[in-house]
Amino acid sequence: MKLMKGLLIGTVVLGTLSALGQAPADANTGRPTTEDDIAVLRQDIQADKTEIITRSMQFTDDQSKAFWPVYRNYAHDQQVIGDQRVSLIKDYAANYDHLDDTQAQSYIERVLKFDEDSLKLRKSYVSKFEKAIGAKQTAKFYQVDNRLSLLVSVQLAALLPIIK
Repeated sequence: MKLMKGLLIGTVVLGTLSALGQAPADANTGRPTTEDDIAVLRQDIQADKTEIITRSMQFTDDQSKAFWPVYRNYAHDQQVIGDQRVSLIKDYAANYDHLDDTQAQSYIERVLKFDEDSLKLRKSYVSKFEKAIGAKQTAKFYQVDNRLSLLVSVQLAALLPIIK
């Protein structure tokens, strides 16, 4: 039963993440047409994440009341860092087939900064989540959050071509 539930949740996440690659696109570039398209896709992904977290965590009422305000702040801070990733992807998509060494070095630095900032954020919220829901539930949440982040990363990696 747990395996089926996991597969169902995985299918929902992958379906949503697949939509990321199928945004309304400009016929000439294949890129999303507006910032609004990207914002809508991000909202859809966040809604699915919220549903998956709710199902996976199975909070008591008290845990739920304590967790969600902290999570909303965490998700907002994740989105701010995610803006770096969106910008990086847009720049990469526009230039991947003709990157020079300077652009490649900038790309490396920006990817590492995104990774660094993401890790700093996760570390900064551990005590906040522990205060809200305890250490064991926090560890469980970080497992779920990490899996969701990995799914996003795998989907993005599949969509982005290798540098020429």
